[in-house]
Amino acid sequence: MSGLQIHLFPALSDNYGFLIRDGATGKTASIDTPDADTIATELSRLGWGLDYILNTHWHRDHAGGNQALKDRFGCTIYGPEEVTKIAPLDHILTGGDRFALGETIFDILDLKGHTLGHIGYSAASEQVAFVGDCLFPLGCGRLFEGTAEDMWGSLQRIMALDPETRLYSAHEYTLSNLKFAESLRQTENLESFPVLEARAAQVRQQRDLGEPTVPSVLADEIASNPFLVYPLQESGFAAQAAKFGEIRKQKDQF
Repeated sequence: MSGLQIHLFPALSDNYGFLIRDGATGKTASIDTPDADTIATELSRLGWGLDYILNTHWHRDHAGGNQALKDRFGCTIYGPEEVTKIAPLDHILTGGDRFALGETIFDILDLKGHTLGHIGYSAASEQVAFVGDCLFPLGCGRLFEGTAEDMWGSLQRIMALDPETRLYSAHEYTLSNLKFAESLRQTENLESFPVLEARAAQVRQQRDLGEPTVPSVLADEIASNPFLVYPLQESGFAAQAAKFGEIRKQKDQF
């Protein structure tokens, strides 16, 4: 079997864990380590080993399980240097690097903003990207360390991917993000936002059924995510970043 297998599962209170396996070689990785015990249980259920951990950033709900999983599986850990603040790291990755999971090649995206070293993993051949806490369905990450300019640059790097790319975000925040997006329609200058209305119905149905809203499709985010829609109405990077920062501050107080 060729291609990339992706197993999504809930972890902690609102995180998602992702186990990925290269079909050609059987090489397996965990994208982040929100909960070592949950990840080990899922690996056992699937009958998979664990060759690698691929961290997106240093926060404990993303790298807190590194040591326990390394002790148990002997896996090799890749990620941004900032991970060493709290957890072991064997190899440093930065934007522009590449990582090979067997025959599946990931381009490393610089996604700073949420943290200064945040990265993402994009496999163009599979039309998938793991974006951590940078972009969520109908939302984006808080600016804990970076600036609005940092995050807007990161969001532009995501938007440059194939529009059909499936974006694997690390949390189930979509209903809260949707409520904020709907509130903005009353204050922003888009007379109609029919794409959001259709997306809202889909999101509410998914959550009513207990289904994850992750992954989402990049084209849908560009069309309906307020952190992309409203800045893109402006002309030029500086104006777009300023508008993004304004929307982010509104969300912080929502």
